[in-house]
Amino acid sequence: MKAWQRLTEMRELIAVRRWPLVPLRLMVGFGFAAHGYAKLARGPAAFAGILSALGIPAPVPMAWLTSLLELLGGISIMLGAAVAPLCLPLIVVMATALFGVHLRYGFSSIRLKSLSAEGAVFGPVGYELNLLYIAALVMLALAGDSPLSIDRWIAGRKRGRAARRLASAQRTQIAGD
Repeated sequence: MKAWQRLTEMRELIAVRRWPLVPLRLMVGFGFAAHGYAKLARGPAAFAGILSALGIPAPVPMAWLTSLLELLGGISIMLGAAVAPLCLPLIVVMATALFGVHLRYGFSSIRLKSLSAEGAVFGPVGYELNLLYIAALVMLALAGDSPLSIDRWIAGRKRGRAARRLASAQRTQIAGD
């Protein structure tokens, strides 16, 4: 029973300090950064062709915007910088992919069609991963800052400044009494 209590206490401490958000933040950020980099490496014109086929207006500027948002936004999320404000535009990117490309293929993200000497052959990807990314982004946006993040470091500096101002004001008030 004592071991179970210790485990429960450790879980509560981990949850309070928001450590479970760190691997989630790193994986989501890495996923976006990798996809943004891949779009830029292939050339935004290639992605613009896909956006044009989806009926997205101004496909070339939108290809650049989406690619840079994914790359820089993904890096920023990995660093824990401006996580909440970045989540909404990244959710829009995922929703566009979900409804524009993946919805017609159903839920499953893995469609094993066959297995040959060259390896597995997969069919089109469904919307499962889009939903997972959207759920993770909502979680990161609502949870607030997490350990090992720039957002937490900035918040700590602001709290420190506020505490110093309060202490200074209290000293001034005491000296005036």
